[in-house]
Amino acid sequence: MKLEPLLSNVPVLQTIGTLKREISKVVLDSRQVELRSLFVAMKGTQVDGHRYIDQAVSQGASVIVCQEFPVRLKDKVTYIRVENSAEAIGLIAHHYHGEPSEKLHLIGVTGTNGKTTIATLLHQLFDGLGYKAGLLSTVENRIGDKVIPATHTTPDAIAINALLQQMVKAGCDYAFMEVSSHAVHQKRINGLVFKGGIYTNISHDHLDYHKTFKEYIRVKKSFFDSLPQTAFALVNADDANGMVMVQNTRAKISTYGLRKMVDFKGKILDNSLDGLQLTINNNNKELFCRLVGTFNAYNLLAVYGTGRLLEFSSNDLLVPISNLYPAEGRFDKIVKNGKMGIVDYAHTPDALENVLNTLRKVVKKNQRIITIVGCGGDRDKAKRPVMSRVACNKSDLVILTSDNPRSENPDAILKEMEQGIPEGGKHKVLVITDRKQAIKTGCRLVNSGDIILVAGKGHEKYQEIKGKKYPFDDKQTLINELY
Repeated sequence: MKLEPLLSNVPVLQTIGTLKREISKVVLDSRQVELRSLFVAMKGTQVDGHRYIDQAVSQGASVIVCQEFPVRLKDKVTYIRVENSAEAIGLIAHHYHGEPSEKLHLIGVTGTNGKTTIATLLHQLFDGLGYKAGLLSTVENRIGDKVIPATHTTPDAIAINALLQQMVKAGCDYAFMEVSSHAVHQKRINGLVFKGGIYTNISHDHLDYHKTFKEYIRVKKSFFDSLPQTAFALVNADDANGMVMVQNTRAKISTYGLRKMVDFKGKILDNSLDGLQLTINNNNKELFCRLVGTFNAYNLLAVYGTGRLLEFSSNDLLVPISNLYPAEGRFDKIVKNGKMGIVDYAHTPDALENVLNTLRKVVKKNQRIITIVGCGGDRDKAKRPVMSRVACNKSDLVILTSDNPRSENPDAILKEMEQGIPEGGKHKVLVITDRKQAIKTGCRLVNSGDIILVAGKGHEKYQEIKGKKYPFDDKQTLINELY
C-alpha cells in the first residue's frame, strides 16, 4: 500500500525523506519487520520502541514513525515525527486495513465488571438473530463461529484492525468488543469508528496502573467523549458514575437500570440458581434466562437496550435473549453428587460481593457457602484486604490462596489479604498457598447442598508465577475434586 494515504488525518510534525513509498507491512515489534515495512516506535509502559529503530532499519524497514528522530539517520529511509506514536498507529492501522470499523456496526463495552459477559451475550444474540458477528473479548475472539484465542482484553491497534478486517471479509455485519481502561489510556482504540458504547459500572480496580480512582474514571469517560454524533451511548444509570460518563459525549444518550426511571427498565420477578425471571419496560411478556443474579439482570438490560438501539423490535429480541448462556468462567456452575461448584472471574471487591450476594439470597439455612479466593501479584495492593473482608462477611468458610502471584511472593500477598479478616472472623479462614490444594481442601469440606465458589481466575487456563505461565484450570480442578 502507498504511504501517503496511511498518513491521512495523522498529525505529522516533521518528515525527512520521500512519502512516495510502497508499504508491505505495518509493525510495532521490530522483530516482525520485513522489507519495506513501516515501523512505529512507541514509548510503552515497559519498553521504548525508539531503542529498536536501527534494528528495524537493518531488517528492511523503509519508513519509521516516531516521536523523536534517532541521532543517525539512514539514507533511503523516510522518518516521520509525530507528537504521539500511540495515537498515530491507531489511524495508520485503520487505513492500512481498509477502515474496517466503518464497515461494521462496532459496539464497545467498558466498565469494571460485566464487559466480557455483555460482549459475549451480544455476539450470541446476533447469532440467534441470524447475523454473522465478530467478538473481541478477554476470553476469546470470534469471527462468526471461528474462534481465535485472546491474549489481551483489548489487543494492540494493528491486531484490532486486522481482526476487524477479517470480520468484514467474512461477511460480519456487527462486532462487539471489550474496551479496557488500559486500551483507552494507551490509545489502542484510536481511529476506530464506533456505532455505540456501553457503560456497565466502575469500582476499585487497576489502581496500580491509574494510581487514583479519579483518573480511572477520567480514562473510562474519555471513551464516551470520543464517540461520534452518529453513535449511541448506553449507560447504567443506577451506577453512581453512570451519568458522569456521558457528560461531554456527542453520542445519543440512553439509559438502563433496575431502580431509576430509565429508557430500558427491568424488574426481577424471580432470581434462583436456575436463572432469572424478569420483565423489561413493563412488557407484559415475562422473560426467563439461564443467567443468575442481579448483576446479570443489568447485563441482560444492556444487551436488550443495545438491540433496541440497533433498531430491532422487542419481539425480535425477547426469544433469542431467553436462550442466552453465560460466558466461560462467569458464574460457571458445576453440579456433582448433590454439591454445587461455581467458578467466577470476580477479582474485584465489587464483583466478589455481587456473586456472594446472589448466592446468599438463594441458599437455605442449612447450606453453607465456601469461598476460595486470592489476589494477583503486581496489581492493585489496596484491594487485597478488602477482598478477604468481603469474602469473610458473605461466606461461611473462606480459603485464601494464590491467584497469579507473578513476580511477588505469594505468601506475602496472602499476609496482606489476612489484614482484612474481620475481628472474630479468623476461625472460619484457612490460608493455603497452593491453589490446587486449596480447591482440593474446599471440596473435602463441602457437604451435600453446600456451594463452593472459586473466584478470581474464571476462564484462565494458567497460573502466572515468576514470569512463567503454568497450566492450571479452576473449573477442571473443581470437576476433578468435587465428589
